[in-house]
Amino acid sequence: MLLPLKKSILQKVTYTPKDSKPITLWIKRDDLLHPHISGNKYRKLKYNLEAAKEQNHNTILTFGGAFSNHIAASAAAGKELGFRTIGIIRGNELGGDIEKTLKKNPTLNFANKQGMQFKFIDRSSYRLKHTQKFIEALKNEFGSFYLVPEGGTNDLAVKGCEEILGDNESNFDYICSAIGTGGTISGIINSLKLHQKVLGFPALKGDFLSDEIKKYVHSTDNWQLLNDYHFGGFAKINPELVHFINDFSLQTGIQLDPIYTGKMLFGIIDLAKKGYFEDKVKILAIHTGGLQGISGMNQRLKNKNLPFIITNHD
Repeated sequence: MLLPLKKSILQKVTYTPKDSKPITLWIKRDDLLHPHISGNKYRKLKYNLEAAKEQNHNTILTFGGAFSNHIAASAAAGKELGFRTIGIIRGNELGGDIEKTLKKNPTLNFANKQGMQFKFIDRSSYRLKHTQKFIEALKNEFGSFYLVPEGGTNDLAVKGCEEILGDNESNFDYICSAIGTGGTISGIINSLKLHQKVLGFPALKGDFLSDEIKKYVHSTDNWQLLNDYHFGGFAKINPELVHFINDFSLQTGIQLDPIYTGKMLFGIIDLAKKGYFEDKVKILAIHTGGLQGISGMNQRLKNKNLPFIITNHD
């Protein structure tokens, strides 16, 4: 995929929690790969968009929620590479007054400016998005398209995520990744060295992710999911997490998002404080981007009179 990419650097950081000794780890800055198609979204889209081009498709159709990183990245990639993009968005109430929706929703507003066409559907219909009948109805409405699943996860996405780790990451003992649909961590698991272990931090509540990951990975003994850091479920957040994200940014200069990387780093620091990691092990956290979601989350926080996330440009 011919996109102008920056280098994903390894950055060593030291963070000092309140009432605890300093904790040192490394962060792989995949968030720096591209301004709008960064982190795991670039990795997941890479081979899918190559396949779409090889199959002579000119339209990409995909699914997502109103603040989806995947929707924003797909729209940006489509514009940059000359694809028409269609987003099937969960929540038919959003389509009632599209101008009002775009004014209130920075993610959809961005995707709209990238040329993405929206179809808003109710939540019960959205749950049928994987069925052949549903997909055939979309083809009748929009014509031929290349289908990318919600969150971007499929075999080609996992292949792209297998490229996250390279020779520069071979000396780390623990690789830490946030989890949404499971594609990113699956790729990481498949590319591990023998001495390495992956710790996954699900952003969603529930135990179903293990089964999803097992569909894509070759091994089951070198990874573990830590389900105590989702803060109540997907897109759930509280003042404690906001404070941590702001404090981490202040100390390290690295912006975290509230849906994925903020929860992952909170979990890593908490585990380190509790003595989870052996002495002298090297810990690497993957920064999967997602920073576009901060604006939408801050709107929700301000509406509730809660502390908001301070961004690097504030």
